[in-house]
Amino acid sequence: MINDWKFLAGIALAAATAGTAAERAPSSPSAYRDYALKRDGDAARGRELFFAPDRLGCANCHSVDGSATKAGPDLFAAGDRFPRRELIAAILEPSAVIAVGYGATLIETRAGEKHYGIVKQANATSTELMAADGSTIRVATAEIKSQEVSPLSLMPEGLQSGLSLQEFTDLVEYLATLKQPAASLMANRGRPEVIPELARPVTLRPFFREDLRLPATVRKKPGDVRLGLVWFGQIPGRANDFLAVHQSGKIWRIGKHSEGDTKELFLDLSAEVYCQRGPNGLLGMAFHPKFRENRKYYLKHQVMVAGRMETVVVERRVAADFKSDSGMPSRRILGIPCVTENHTGGCIAFGPDGFLYLGMGDTGPQQDPEGHGQDLALHLGKILRIDVDRTEGEVPYGIPATNPFRDRSGARPEIWAVGFREPWRFSFDWVTGDLWVGDVGQDRVEEVAIVRQGENHGWNVFEGFEPFSNLRRQPGASYVAPVFAYRRKFGNSVTGGLVYRGDPKSSFYGVYVCGDFTSHLIWGLKQEGRALQSVAQLAVSPEGVASFGTDERGDLYVVGYEGMVYRIDFGNTVFDAPPVPTGGPSAPAARMTQGPTER
Repeated sequence: MINDWKFLAGIALAAATAGTAAERAPSSPSAYRDYALKRDGDAARGRELFFAPDRLGCANCHSVDGSATKAGPDLFAAGDRFPRRELIAAILEPSAVIAVGYGATLIETRAGEKHYGIVKQANATSTELMAADGSTIRVATAEIKSQEVSPLSLMPEGLQSGLSLQEFTDLVEYLATLKQPAASLMANRGRPEVIPELARPVTLRPFFREDLRLPATVRKKPGDVRLGLVWFGQIPGRANDFLAVHQSGKIWRIGKHSEGDTKELFLDLSAEVYCQRGPNGLLGMAFHPKFRENRKYYLKHQVMVAGRMETVVVERRVAADFKSDSGMPSRRILGIPCVTENHTGGCIAFGPDGFLYLGMGDTGPQQDPEGHGQDLALHLGKILRIDVDRTEGEVPYGIPATNPFRDRSGARPEIWAVGFREPWRFSFDWVTGDLWVGDVGQDRVEEVAIVRQGENHGWNVFEGFEPFSNLRRQPGASYVAPVFAYRRKFGNSVTGGLVYRGDPKSSFYGVYVCGDFTSHLIWGLKQEGRALQSVAQLAVSPEGVASFGTDERGDLYVVGYEGMVYRIDFGNTVFDAPPVPTGGPSAPAARMTQGPTER
């Protein structure tokens, strides 16, 4: 019987690929998959391929309007229900996972005829099959000699062989656009195809002399690792003193005085900091809200414990003159074991509520196969919130009473929000209280979100506005969409920024400023109800955008990974970004609710 199934599937393949434009160089299925995952397609061209009767014949088997009248599954809202990886796999390996109710059946009659198709109707007197071309045949029950369900999909393997890599990507892009109208509109608004430049870009001015640059260094053992500048901010209450944090474990105090700029070593923690591989090292810093009184500040970095890397938060104190660290040992507040040496997040910050917030990535491996971002039993892939001013039980910190998972069995009480891949940088808008998070993406997009208590921001069920995997999707779960997402053509490593709250008369007042580490692009955006209203490219940084900083006046700074800090001068231009086109009426609030799915 297997030979019969393969023969019939071969006939379907020959019919589907008949009339292809030209002989194409063969490529392995993995080549098609890798190409389509990393590149954008043209949905319009993909639609043409889908409906072209002389190419793939997709429309012969699949409807896209919800009618479900054809032999194959209806693809209405397929882009909502299936992640891009699953759409690709469904084309390349159609028999790997066959949708419920769409397994092909082979019937052999007593007269020796063989019929192959999807059972559309069956009763005591007859069985009706629909073939791949949409034709139907009814076979009387009395005439059936044998009937067996095929292990092969009615959709034949090898369809991609009639397509170029780009055509295959175009087809996937079309399938990914098959969304329910509200979801499609949300993605159109939040993930614009074009990001305009300001008529006149903002100016980035070097903040200190070139000879004071804190250059990226290379640690050569056990492997070459580049380490750069990752954080910058003003020492509270000292208008002319700033700290620059280097990934290697050193912190420098930068002085801005009438007699000139100065640079002095504030702290050397390099002996304690692990930064041999991956984006690790000394990554984040936060001053206690009562820093001027207690002189406490906090650092986030990695350590190696018994051959396994951990991310730790430690408490330290500055000297009485506030010009250097006190030299007292670090007090360890929190330690989180990591699975790999990637995606550890990078940021800590105190919120308006006085509690310390910590961003933790999923720590890998790539694609988060174990679902760390959705697992409430782990700190990984979460925003955490703790009270450093008190202890609770055996831990050197307290759990705020309003932490959403404090009393849930099996959940880590420190969790404040769920579903992040690599929240490298986040910040609070001190006027609205909004928490802005830049989350580094996997295959397709980078994203920026406004995050609230107890929310699930989707990873790895979603990447940006697109489904990524159904393995961890929970029935009835609500997944919050980002405010802004951008495709790989704009960059591939988002750096979360800050809301400008300097000059209230400036057109940039209330604009969120963020950037991309690899492309060096810097953007400004406005939102309303977590729906993107406008976005524009503000400037191109001379260096990789590792972080953003601010001072007590509200000025913003770009932290260049290669060692220079730049003050953003908004005074010579205006924020003239046009409204984001939506292709329809106003977008709904940026929130996605997805229920159970079946395939």
